[in-house]
Amino acid sequence: MEQRIPRLVIAATQSGSGKTTLVTGILAAFRAQGLRVQSYKVGPDYIDPGYHALASGLPAHNLDTWLMSPERLREIFARTAKDADLALIEGVMGLYDGGRKGVSSTAEIAKLLDAPVLLVVDAKSMGDSAAAIALGFRCYDLEVKLAGVLLNRLGSDTHETMIREAMAKIDMPVLGAMRRDDSLKMPERHLGLLPVEENEESGVVKKMGEKAAQSVDLAAIRELAAAAPPLALSEEPLFGARRDESPVPKVRLAVAHDEAFSFYYPESLEVLESFGAEILFFSPLKDAVLPEVDGILLGGGFPEMFAEELMANVSMRGSLREAGEAGVPIYAECGGYMYLMEKLVAFDGRSYEMVGLIPSAVQMNRRLQMVGYVEAELCTDAVLGPKGRKLRGHEFHFSTETAPEESAQRAFIFTRMRNGARYAAGYANGTLLGSYLHLHFAGCPEAAESFVAVCRTQRERRACHG
Repeated sequence: MEQRIPRLVIAATQSGSGKTTLVTGILAAFRAQGLRVQSYKVGPDYIDPGYHALASGLPAHNLDTWLMSPERLREIFARTAKDADLALIEGVMGLYDGGRKGVSSTAEIAKLLDAPVLLVVDAKSMGDSAAAIALGFRCYDLEVKLAGVLLNRLGSDTHETMIREAMAKIDMPVLGAMRRDDSLKMPERHLGLLPVEENEESGVVKKMGEKAAQSVDLAAIRELAAAAPPLALSEEPLFGARRDESPVPKVRLAVAHDEAFSFYYPESLEVLESFGAEILFFSPLKDAVLPEVDGILLGGGFPEMFAEELMANVSMRGSLREAGEAGVPIYAECGGYMYLMEKLVAFDGRSYEMVGLIPSAVQMNRRLQMVGYVEAELCTDAVLGPKGRKLRGHEFHFSTETAPEESAQRAFIFTRMRNGARYAAGYANGTLLGSYLHLHFAGCPEAAESFVAVCRTQRERRACHG
């Protein structure tokens, strides 16, 4: 089966080249033209897709070959892009950078989707060398269809003319040229950009769209995307295959979602729903108590930035603690894991009481403690499956646990993809499981199925015991 999807990858020479600003601006510009543009982000990042969504008006999706199989990735892409006028894919880091041996690099995704690539070149303090860099990127892997460049952070008309002439010498099309403009810079914090849930910079996004409309050849981008060949797809649907099976009793799943907890992949929630979960969002910051539910999911985010407010919401902390002690299944990732501990020590050394279901504490550090892909093997039977089940995910955190390792019942053995290092991680106790691991349930639906099944079983047990 083949599907024609106009599509384009926007990559960069390196991190910090301004590709997120450019992509956000292009999305906003196309939206202003009345086009439906579906956006994607290569890699596991949660924050950049939020800005995509703010600009395009549509949820953004992640494409990552570590977190899911290539077949599942292509199926998700085709399903989410089928009604769009254009699919726009933002790369990660430099074009050829990714996990070990290029896993989930922008180049790998571009080849997997047979999509043309535009390269963002940060031209600040650069002349003809910009063309040499572009030529090197084009020649490094001839299977990557590098179709042109977007020049960024130009200083003047003269600067632009100089680099355009150099690009012409190597027959490299220039589809856009943006001037340096500090007013377009988006606010950042320790994990990257400030999440859109806290920022909501609609004015800046509108300005990005106006700049892109002036400085980028949008018509040429549409033409380039439309020239992408038909995408070959599997005849068998992979994602959501269980939706046609016999219905199962629904379980009510409380999902934490507010300024402090916002790291979720849209497909992860859809997979949970496909196995019978009814998603009920709640706010650990603002709600007094949990809704009446059969299970709880606490995603990642920034509890450290809202520690005082989280501590002040005593009733919610008590409600979560009571639910956990009553055997309501809880799965927590990273920020959610931190929230379930006894206390959180912030960057300034101040200590804040948290939920207290995990006998440990967490300390924020100024330096990044871990970033990268990991394989996680369950050390015990848990809500995500039986002992020995292996899951692929990623870590990204500045915090460390301060309690001695032997005081905790470790949930996983993590293996770092980058160097093969193995270490115990997380916490498991009965129907509670938490760690620094971030999962994409579209890549491990069996874990989602296990979690929903445990929620259903525990509900039945509580009903039997009155």
